[in-house]
Amino acid sequence: MAPYAARASRLTAKIVEGASVSEALSDEPASIALASGPLQFVPGNSAPPGEAYEAFIHRSACVPTRDNLHDFFNGLVWLHYPETKRRLNELQADQIARDGIGATRGPLRDALTLFDENGAVLDAPRPLWQALLARDWQGLFVTHRPLWREARLLVFGHALLEKLTVPRKATTAHVLIAAGDLNSSARDDATIAALLHPAHLATKPFTPLPVLGVPGWCIQNENFSFYDDSEVFRPRRGAEPSPTP
Repeated sequence: MAPYAARASRLTAKIVEGASVSEALSDEPASIALASGPLQFVPGNSAPPGEAYEAFIHRSACVPTRDNLHDFFNGLVWLHYPETKRRLNELQADQIARDGIGATRGPLRDALTLFDENGAVLDAPRPLWQALLARDWQGLFVTHRPLWREARLLVFGHALLEKLTVPRKATTAHVLIAAGDLNSSARDDATIAALLHPAHLATKPFTPLPVLGVPGWCIQNENFSFYDDSEVFRPRRGAEPSPTP
């Protein structure tokens, strides 16, 4: 949450003073450009009836923004990770243009939506990644706990940010598994955007991470009995394949 804190505080102050969420976001200094022009935040009812949300953004460079926490955090992520959000929108709009809007999104749009809403990126030493992929929670959070000082978990999904305003023990991120490595190098907006390859995303390359288990994210996890809750820290099922980055 720390990367968003200063901007979130400024936005909140503007909203308290009477600005709408779209107005507050639009007041933030930013130079975000889509193919159709500079990005703008507009009232939530701005899209014409029948036009898909992502298609409207791609066509108009306008993000419909309601006065609620969900859209507040969506705008915050647009401002903080513009290249990644632009890449997600381009891929969504391309799929909509090709296939239209049906009863189901299809594997690629499902993955794009999952990352946009609930995704995270982990920059961590290899032993932490190996434990996470195995869902070896004791190894991840207890045995290798000192290695978390070398790790960084970037929360990207705006629905996940919303959940973390009132965190629950079961709050879980879907961590992106990059193709071909264990995400061991530093991540920023450009490198996250570059990870979003359609063929790879269509395989749904994510692994769950209960975020309140991360050292420093919850004072209760300093008592290691915190991780004994098998309803939250679930083992990998026997028939479930282990993801291989």
